[in-house]
Amino acid sequence: MSPPPPIVVGVSGASGMPIAVRVLRALHDAKEPVALVVSEGARAVLKEECGIDPDALRGWASECFSDSDMGAAIASGSVPTRGMVVVPCSTNTAAKIALGLGDSLLTRAAAVHLKERRKLVIVPRETPLSTIVLRHLTTLSELGAVVLVASPAYYLHPKTIEDATDYLAGKVLDHLGVAHELYRGWKAGPT
Repeated sequence: MSPPPPIVVGVSGASGMPIAVRVLRALHDAKEPVALVVSEGARAVLKEECGIDPDALRGWASECFSDSDMGAAIASGSVPTRGMVVVPCSTNTAAKIALGLGDSLLTRAAAVHLKERRKLVIVPRETPLSTIVLRHLTTLSELGAVVLVASPAYYLHPKTIEDATDYLAGKVLDHLGVAHELYRGWKAGPT
């Protein structure tokens, strides 16, 4: 029996790296195969926000690809996947995906998910959002992507930044169809 298709995780150079790390850890804990691609911009932000070397992410992925590897399997619609998340998603990356500019493996893989009508989750972490960015996010939504803005749920009364991060990572997993216990929903009882 062959392994299930992977979930593609793209990490772009926006603030919000703890969310990416938590998503990867949760997918690993759930024993989900992950195909990982980290942009060059993400490498510096990851070190700044999480204090870890980007190569440390490899331990939570089944396979890793260079963002410049345009011949990688995830760049082709003929290779099945279970969906893709771009977390965090920079506004530059969102614009490229919305405009169909597959100039890196990350943006090409996202374009493949749109053309193949596969699940694509975009996690922008920016505020405020300019009209230009809102137009790109609207385009992505119209094309079928889930735009999951990194906004914490205050009704859960997070006590730490990790609580808020777990909630956001859990929302990503919800949209990828992966079971988790990262947070409890509205009025689901105490955690």
